[in-house]
This record gives sequence, C-alpha cells and structure tokens, in this order.
Amino acid sequence: MTTPEAAAPSRVRTVSRVLGLLHPQRYAVYSVLFSAFLGVVSMSVAPFVLGRGTDVIFDGVVGMQLPAGRSKEEAVAGLRAEGRDQFADMVSGMDVVPGLGIDFPALGRILVIVLALYLLSSGLIWVAAYGLNEIVQRVVRDMRSRVERKIHRLPLRYFDTHSRGDLLSRVTNDIDNVSAGMQESISQLVLAVLTLFGLVVMMLYISPMLAVVAILTVPASVVATVIIARRSRKHFAAQWETTGKLNGQIEEAFTGHELITAYGRTEEVQRRFTDTNESLYQASYRAQFVSGLVMPFVTFLGNIGYVVIAVLGGLRIASGTASLGEIQAMIQYSRQLVQPLAQIGAMVNLLQSASASAERVFAVLDEPEEEPEVAAPTMPWSRHGLVEFENVAFSYTPDRPLIENLSLRAEPGQMIAIVGPTGAGKTTLINLILRFYEVDAGRILVDGVDIRSMSRDELRSRIGIVLQDTWLFGGTIRENIAYGNPYATENQIMSAARMSYVDRFVRALPDGYDTVIDEENDGNLSAGERQLITIARAFVSKPSILILDEATSSVDTRTELLVQQATARLRDDRTSFVIAHRLSTIRNADRIVVMEDGRIVEQGTHEGLLEASGAYARLYDAQFKALVE
Repeated sequence: MTTPEAAAPSRVRTVSRVLGLLHPQRYAVYSVLFSAFLGVVSMSVAPFVLGRGTDVIFDGVVGMQLPAGRSKEEAVAGLRAEGRDQFADMVSGMDVVPGLGIDFPALGRILVIVLALYLLSSGLIWVAAYGLNEIVQRVVRDMRSRVERKIHRLPLRYFDTHSRGDLLSRVTNDIDNVSAGMQESISQLVLAVLTLFGLVVMMLYISPMLAVVAILTVPASVVATVIIARRSRKHFAAQWETTGKLNGQIEEAFTGHELITAYGRTEEVQRRFTDTNESLYQASYRAQFVSGLVMPFVTFLGNIGYVVIAVLGGLRIASGTASLGEIQAMIQYSRQLVQPLAQIGAMVNLLQSASASAERVFAVLDEPEEEPEVAAPTMPWSRHGLVEFENVAFSYTPDRPLIENLSLRAEPGQMIAIVGPTGAGKTTLINLILRFYEVDAGRILVDGVDIRSMSRDELRSRIGIVLQDTWLFGGTIRENIAYGNPYATENQIMSAARMSYVDRFVRALPDGYDTVIDEENDGNLSAGERQLITIARAFVSKPSILILDEATSSVDTRTELLVQQATARLRDDRTSFVIAHRLSTIRNADRIVVMEDGRIVEQGTHEGLLEASGAYARLYDAQFKALVE
C-alpha cells in the first residue's frame, strides 16, 4: 500500500512529467503567457479606471452642494465652521471644485478607456486560451502517438498479464481525461494565477491596508485546497482504476456472449457488472463530493473578505482617507479575488483527476520494452527452414521454470507436431521461435543462425502463422490476404487465394475480393472461410517456416476438408510446427513431439509412438474412447 509520504513525491513527479510534455512547445507557451499577461493587466487596470469615473460623478454631485467661487480649502473651512466636520473630512479627500457639476467630457473619456481595456482584455485572453488549448491538443496527440508506438514495442509478457479492457481504458479513457484535464485546467489555472497576481498588485497600489485584509483569505484558501486535493486524489485514482476494470468486464462479456449464454451464466456476469458498476459509482461520488468542497469553502472565505473591505472602505470614505471610486475598485477587486481562488481550487482538483489518469498512461510508457535489436548478420543467410533448439530454458517468473534443457531439431520441410496437455509448454515453444519471448538459457537457431543475432522483423518475415482464433481486420478480403505481404502483386494474391480455396467462395460474393469485412459483413463468413483467408495470408507471405496453432479445431464440418487440403498445400517444402489437440489431424507428421511440464517426454512417428505405449498412446486412447462414447 502506498503511504502518503511516498504518494506525494509520486504526485509531484507525475505533474512534473505532464508539464514536461509542454517543453517541445515552450516558445508557443511563452507567446501564450505573454498574451495572457497583457490581457490580465488590461482587465486588472479597468476597475481602477472605472473607479475614477465614479469619482468624477461623485465629485460633481458633491461640488454642486458647495458654494461656487470658493476654493476647496475655503469650502472645507466653511463646513468646519458650520460644525459639519465629518462632511468636511470627506470633502478634503476628494478632487472637488465647489459649484462645479459633473464633468461629462471627462466621464466619457474614462468610459471609452474602460470599454477599450475590457475589449482588449477579452481579445488577448481569448487568444491565450485558444493558443494554449491548441498546444494542449498537440501534446495529447503526441502522447497518443507515443502510447501507440509503445504498445507495439511491449513484449508479449505484458499482454499476458494485463486485461485488454484495462489497456483500452488507459489508451482511450485515461488519455481523454488527461486531455480534458490539461485543456481545461492549464488554461484556466494560468489565467487564474495571473489574474490573482494582477488583482493583488492593484489592491496594494490603492490601499495596502485593505489589500492585506483581502489577501489574508488567500492562505486559508490555499490550505483548504491542498487538504481537499490530497483527499480527492485517491478517490480519482480509484475511479479510473475501477473504470479500467469495468471496461475489461464489458469487453469480456461482449467477446464471450455466446458462451456466457450457453452456460447460463448471464446472471453471474450481470451481478459482477453490477458490483463493479456500484464500486465505480461510489468512487466517482466520493471523488466529486470531496473535490466539490473547494468552491463553496473558497467562496465563503472570499465573502468574508468582501464584507470586511466594504465596512472598512466605508469608514475610510467618511474620514476622507480614500475616495469612493477607490473603495468601489477595492470592492470590485475583492469580489473578483474569489473567482481566481475558486478556479485555482477547482482546477487543482481537475488536475488531480488528470494526474491519476496520467499515472496510468505513464505506467504503460514506463513498461520495459522488448530487448533491443542487434545488428543483423553481415553475410546473407539461406531460407531453408532448419530450426534447432539447443538446451533451451524459459520461465515466465524466475521461481516457476516452464521449459528446462529442451533440445529439438526440425529439418527443412519436415512437419513437426507438438502435442501435450494444457500448460505443457506447446504455445510457449512457438512464442520462443517468434521471439515473442527471449530464452533464459540455451539458444534457438534458424538455418544455423542464432535468432537473437537477427532483427525480429527479419526473423518473422520468414515465418507464416495460421492461428486457431482467426483474426481478420476491417478491410477488403484482398487487403486481408495481402496483410501477409504488403508488397504482394495482384497475381500473387490470386494465386494464394486459389491455393487456399478462398477463390471458391469469394467469387460467389457480390463484391468478390473487394467485399469489406466489418461488423456488418463478418457474420456472412463461416469459421472455415475465415480460416481459409488466414491460410491464404500465410501463402502470400512465402514463409520458409510455418506455424499452425490448432488450425482446424474451430472449423465447421463443411469446410474442414478444404482447410486440411489447403494446409497440406501450405506445408509443402516448408518446415511446419503444428499444435493440435485433435490427434487425428497429425497422423502424417514427420515427427510428433510430446510435451509435459515443459519437457519433451516422447518423440517419433504416429505408429512408433503408439507402439511405445507411452504418453502419446495414452492421449490417443483417451481421444479415441471419447469419440466412440
């Protein structure tokens, strides 16, 4: 469990990394800050100038109450002689001309200046906000690109230990939350801080004493914001973590809908969803409730300052130590002071939510990548398809070895069938050939070359794959076949389609090879037809090594024979590794390798292994009896 002491540096690092994303855009940021600064200056000066307009009106009204032809000093002396000392004190602090009314030309000039200041301020702040939002969008775009590139560099081990729903949540929801947080909070936070600074400067200029009264609310607001932010952050983190969990459950429910329905587990799935959904509700409610305390608390403190300034300001006007316009400006500033304080509090909470999401995104970016590539051999090497395992050892975790001291040799063109119970290491063996994982000890050679000494792209370009779960992407059938070789010509695509019997059913489709495979049309293809397309994809890649992972176990009976014939064609003159639980499909294998607990316990031909009456014979008898029964 993370302690508060450890979490604080983590928060600082996360926020620092988020802000560090702005570094490539620093010159644009400087321009935006300069525009925002000028806009805030204009906005901060406007109330002071408007106060001068109020003074012009009030001075004119008071001046009309005094005898004309006298100086201000004479008028004040006359008031004191009449015993009107309080009025005299107020007049002495005013710029009044006895007998003269309101100076409307001066008032008009002041109003024009105020209007110009507010227009200039609005324009500059809009430019700053627009510019900063554009910068943030570029930063988020780059973040998405970094995450997308990172995903392609992550080892298969990462995807084995993280649910797809959680990963999708990090790539979509969390990045969107970072985007919203940065877009709203950074622009508002910058403007709020600059506005707060401008207001404080103007208040200190007008009346240091009243400014101190208003500023005293700032530390209290900051302390309250920090305390609330600390408490809300853990709730935001729980909210986004639970969101990822919920997405994983939804993805699982959609993917396995038929199986869930067939086994009557709908209520259980719905109950799990309801529980997680309730947890998300509770986490979201707590996060919003705690973070929502900032605004009313800061507003309350600001109102206290506003009341004190209004009372003290009135006394200063009466004593002649301040003008009505100055106090009006101070009151306006004190009211405006609440807004940036509340915005800062709200934006800090929004940043807490964004930083919680950013941590999840950075966690992906910080994951160890596949081991770096090494320089490819300088001499060209052959493509015969000789594969050798020499004393290979591998484990997913150091304390649980899976494969130990495994040696195996597959001659060019041989069909090697790999069988064994679940967890025996069959799929792991294939993943090691593809360098989805790196061996812990020993080595794997292809045509005499250690696969670690060649690039992964070069290695995988020599290997064709036909998996049990047929994966077709959104696009035409032609594009799906060419996926195995993006440089394939039309003749090569058509040849692969004929060799894999894809041509038989595609020509019956209205759009032929231009038929688009998507959610709408995907259901028009049977499992066998989808399997044939993946076989055509392997044909067009022209591999020297072929991997068939239970290639017919999910195929419908109608097309199973075509699939078997197509795979037989595909295996011609290629070294093939076939993983199958249905032993009837591998009788003609050149060699059958039986694995148990990561070790090869038997190997030989189908007939030879049956005569040996070992592990393979037991597997075969079990399947035969199951079929008979």
